[in-house]
Amino acid sequence: MTDIKSVSVQKEDINKRIDLYISEKFDLTRSGVQKIIGNGGVKINGVIKEKNYKIKAGDIIEIFLAEPRETNILPQDLNLDVLYEDGDIIVINKRQGMTVHPSSGQSYEDTLVNALLYRCKGSLSGINGEIRPGIVHRLDRDTSGVMIAAKSDRAHICLAEQIKARAFTRIYCAVAFGNIKDDAGTINLPLGRSRKDFRKIAVYKTAVPENKIREAVTHFEVLGRYNYKNNSYTYIKLRLETGRTHQIRAHLSHLGHPVIGDKVYGTENTNKNFAFLNGQCLHSKSIEFTHPVTGEKIYKEADLPGYFKKALSLIT
Repeated sequence: MTDIKSVSVQKEDINKRIDLYISEKFDLTRSGVQKIIGNGGVKINGVIKEKNYKIKAGDIIEIFLAEPRETNILPQDLNLDVLYEDGDIIVINKRQGMTVHPSSGQSYEDTLVNALLYRCKGSLSGINGEIRPGIVHRLDRDTSGVMIAAKSDRAHICLAEQIKARAFTRIYCAVAFGNIKDDAGTINLPLGRSRKDFRKIAVYKTAVPENKIREAVTHFEVLGRYNYKNNSYTYIKLRLETGRTHQIRAHLSHLGHPVIGDKVYGTENTNKNFAFLNGQCLHSKSIEFTHPVTGEKIYKEADLPGYFKKALSLIT
């Protein structure tokens, strides 16, 4: 089934981009609208247009919204570590090794989404589609720590807007290979999918949104420098200003300081003293944001997990 919504452009909206206009008019995320446009789900005066089309007075806009389908993802009791929960949001401490949501060709089991469906009894936002209900932002499978999910579309939209406005404060901790010489600094290097290895994200000279090469900014502070078995290691705190895929891992790898345990960006040499690690030594330590409904400031943090403490104990 498809829900067809139709609207006529008014004078005050002339020259707005079609994706922006629809997102405002129907309370949808702009990225979600762009996907609908890309799939031919928007017509202007009966004709499909590009997402950057600027609307004109009298334009008749039709948007074809597919009604939510029953998902194939089943609820599972996966013993979530819940840090905060109310009727609008849930903040969890994701364990290392848990995939956030299934992707194409992947089993629809044992993901964070399965656990959220069980915990929240189906009360999750539907903006990101049937395989990513409630997911506002994500962590890599082998990155542990704090993340937030939305229980309603209203909460989801507000949280997504905060992320876009860089109003979230997200702090990570990591152990990196080598000696990072500066005590603090900012890594401002655009990121995009590597043309050599599709598993990886690579640094590019300039940001080009049309090619999915985006601005990426990571702030860091050194917490300690150590030597262990003839190698140097740096314990660092990082703050994300943007939130690109693999951002911390790709930035540190580009600088020659991959996160220890990272099987994608690291090497046998950078990981050789940490065979017990099942992934990168990277932990989402805390998150601070404005509650999407009450407006209060929310701060939640998660202690360093066991694998991270073991790595630190070896080098300190």
